[in-house]
Amino acid sequence: MRTILQGFLLTLTMLACKEAVEKKRYKPASSGNINSLLVVMDNDLWQGRVGNAVRLNIGSEVYGLPQKEAYFDFNQVPSAVFSDFVRLNRIILKVQISEKIGASYYKNPYANPQSMVVISAPDRESLIDIIAKEAPDIISKFKSYEFKEKQRRINKSPFNSQQIQTALEIRVSLPSAYRIAKSNKDFFWIRKDIKAGSLNLLLYSLNENKLNLSKSFSDYIAHSRDSISKAFIPGPVDGNYMITETNYTPLFEETALSNTKVFVTKSLWKVEGAFMSGPFVNYCFEDKVKNRLLVAEGFVYAPARKKRDYMFELETIMRSITLE
Repeated sequence: MRTILQGFLLTLTMLACKEAVEKKRYKPASSGNINSLLVVMDNDLWQGRVGNAVRLNIGSEVYGLPQKEAYFDFNQVPSAVFSDFVRLNRIILKVQISEKIGASYYKNPYANPQSMVVISAPDRESLIDIIAKEAPDIISKFKSYEFKEKQRRINKSPFNSQQIQTALEIRVSLPSAYRIAKSNKDFFWIRKDIKAGSLNLLLYSLNENKLNLSKSFSDYIAHSRDSISKAFIPGPVDGNYMITETNYTPLFEETALSNTKVFVTKSLWKVEGAFMSGPFVNYCFEDKVKNRLLVAEGFVYAPARKKRDYMFELETIMRSITLE
């Protein structure tokens, strides 16, 4: 009888522990607009040189846009009100005077998904130094979370990409608001109409062997995209087409997505004589198996409108691409 009672009590204890763990693991869903950064910093710091360091470094300008736009929209609150629903923002930067020195990175501290970085130092000068040093990693971390959140939202109502998947042997996730404007055997022009403009995505393949024949990768990309535009993206006047803006220095990066090397180019495009221009981002996926470069390029035409979020949407789509 005693053995049975002990077993019963042990079972109850285990169930109670399991329930406690499950309650401990539960966290509410995070919230906030895409690229909206909650900055937790007392007003005296925010309005002085420490706040300027955050705005200069964390709020630095996105390269490849015709207008100046920062990576994030700041929403600053003092530490005294950092509680309850305020803590649910998806990305949080906290800056504080403390005996502790350095930057601490936290995953899902109050909500899920959530990324929080806490910068601490005993004086203002040290805070400014840490902010400048950690800025690239902080921006990269927060952008990663925002790309994932944007993709999650896209997947709620995805475009049927079976035709693209079959023709180009890739998988890509994009919103249902897009449509195929033009296509042939191995080329797709996909677009979404917006007020007074459009978001555009080009998908096509290039023979990788030709890459070795170019003087430089930048020349190769510019020549290739101009050739594709001449063939498939006409301007408003006969004979006009989209070309790379040669008076703007392109930004080149190399990264990896889904274990695939990707060459990234960001710059501006224009249509000569038509007063049309805008930003573009070009992703070249190195497909070793098929000896090709799978090219995904997003460009925006939206006169007199901010373009950061439009380009972020296109880049999110391109980052979803996987080769088959």
